[in-house]
Order: sequence, then C-alpha cells, then structure tokens
Amino acid sequence: NWPLNLKAFNIPWEENMFRRSILKILGGSVVLPALFSTAVTAGDMPAPFDNPGDVKIALVRYLSTGDFFQAYLSGVETQAAALGVDLRVFDSRQDAALQSDMVDQAIALGVDGIVIQHGLTESMRDAAQRAVDAGIKVVAFDVNVENSAIPQIEQSDYLLGKLALEQAVVDNGTSWKAGYVYVPGIAPLDRRHAAWEDIKAANPGIEEVDQFGTLDNPIANSNANQARSVLQANSDITVMFAPYDEFAKGVKIAVDEAGLTDQIKIYSADVSTADISAMREPNSAWAATVATNPAVVGEVSVRSLAMMLAGENPGSNVVVPPTLITQAFLNENNIKNMEDLSAKMPQFAHADVSVPSWMPLPAR
Repeated sequence: NWPLNLKAFNIPWEENMFRRSILKILGGSVVLPALFSTAVTAGDMPAPFDNPGDVKIALVRYLSTGDFFQAYLSGVETQAAALGVDLRVFDSRQDAALQSDMVDQAIALGVDGIVIQHGLTESMRDAAQRAVDAGIKVVAFDVNVENSAIPQIEQSDYLLGKLALEQAVVDNGTSWKAGYVYVPGIAPLDRRHAAWEDIKAANPGIEEVDQFGTLDNPIANSNANQARSVLQANSDITVMFAPYDEFAKGVKIAVDEAGLTDQIKIYSADVSTADISAMREPNSAWAATVATNPAVVGEVSVRSLAMMLAGENPGSNVVVPPTLITQAFLNENNIKNMEDLSAKMPQFAHADVSVPSWMPLPAR
C-alpha cells in the first residue's frame, strides 16, 4: 500500500471518474478500472454485498409515464446491476391504494430494501412504516412519508422551481401574467410550488391568472386539453410555468395549436431527449428547464439504500443538485440528446452523492 502518482503513468485524472477506483499492483503491472466504473473486489465489499446475489431490493413506483421515469428506472437498474443485487420492480401506475399494497407484496417477498418512488403521503406513510417495522431498509424519492428513519432522495425541487422562475424573470421582467400547472399533494410539485409562491411574493407584478393541471394518463395530452381552455379564456398570458416536463409538453401542444409561440414562453423542470428536441424546434415556446439527469437520480437512490443495508448512513436528505438548461444553450451547443447534454454539462454524467469507497458504480 503506497501512493501511486497517476501522472507518472501519463494517465489523466478526472475526479468523478476515478476518485473511487481502486488501483491494484499485480506483478509490477498497473490494472486500472474501466472509465467511469469502480473496481471493487468481493473482499472489499461490506456485508451483505460480499454475497450480493442474496440481496433483494424492490422499487415501488407511483409515476411511470414519461421519459423522466423511464430514465430513472434505467438508473435504478444499472446501479442494482453494478451491485449484483436482485431487483424487483412494482409499478402502480398512479393507483395510490395499489402502491400501498405493492409495498406489502415486497415485504411478503422478503426483500432487504425498498425504494419508494413518488406517491401520496397519506397512502404511503403507513405502508412505509410497515416496511420499517418488518426490519426492511427504505429510501423515498420525491414522496414525503413523514418518517425520520427513511432518507429522502430529491433533486432539490425547490431549487428546480426557483432557477426556472429566475430565468423567467430574466427573460420577461418582473411584471407578467402567467398560467400555472400544478397538482397538489405530490411532494416534488409541492416543493416547486413553494418556489412559485416565493417568486410571486418577491415580484408583485407577476400575476397568476389561472391554475390547472392533472396527472391523468396520458399526462401530456390531458394537460394539453386543459391548457387549450386556459389559453382561450386568458389571451393576456405571456408565461406558462409548468414545473414537470410532461406538463410542459402538454402546454406546448396547446400553445402550438393556438399559434401563440411568439407570445408565450414556457418554463419547466426535468429534461429528456424528447424535451431537448421540443425545445429546439424552430420558434419553440419552451424557453428553459431545470433538471438533473433522472438516470443519475435513480443510481443515487439505489446507492443510498445500499449504504443503509451496509450499516451506513446516507443522511436524512440526499440531494442531487439541478442545473438550468436554456433553449439558447441547447442551440448554441447543438445539443440533440441527453448524451450531448452530459458531454457539455459533466454534472449530468455522474453525481458524487452517496458514493462510499466500496461502492461499485455502473460502467459508462
């Protein structure tokens, strides 16, 4: 065990790529892990991950429609695969009672850990407590289960809303009429709503002339139907705050159909390749969004759960920091997909959150 100077081997050092990697000296040769992955041997892994095939974890989902949730699931799957654990996925498709039942199903299967992804506090509070009472480790992403034993994984949803709205003020000044898409009772939307209230309080010239929103499937089309009526009734709207990308897609459909792309600007949260394409359409009304890489958030959710299973504490609030993404930035850098965005914004490729030294990361 002696310090190894990577520069002596002409190996470029990137903090997020290699800081967790373990270098092994075998017969005088240097063996390096693959780019963006962490080399961890079975002997380095804490219990129970020294025999990871015996570890079972469950993802219990409330929301699954849309690119964000597909990418989040991909991150959960790739981090679970890197750990070598058995992952079971339960999808309630926005049925709160079914999601609660699915937590009980996971308990009955004898899983070691559960990731609860979205949901309603009133339906998940007791279900999450039943899992804790059964000795199961639990983390919750974007749902407040009101349980101090359960870490909250989030994207700093307040900051997502605040950064988007600050950009709206930069673009439109401090006096404008807005339509606002909001469904109360969903933890991330409630936190983004707090940012909306604060921005309005700080800028009395901003007027909310109509509030609407639904999570009925398909979410984008359902919100497009509502947005059409709102636009017909309020010809003076110049800003739409739609702090979830499926909301923004729906608003954009309505704005495009009404021929109002020159009059209205849309500000959102979350991002996907489809969102990037929509933002880059000629004369698109979608001016900006604020996001993290949902796949990275999925990875962080599983890593935080794995830390708990290993007897470690990821913290009560595990926050993945978001980034402002403007239409101008996408166009100036010719960004066409999430891969391009990760290349131009390295924080999209990896979040150095919940990464103890023993944690194997997905190959990149």
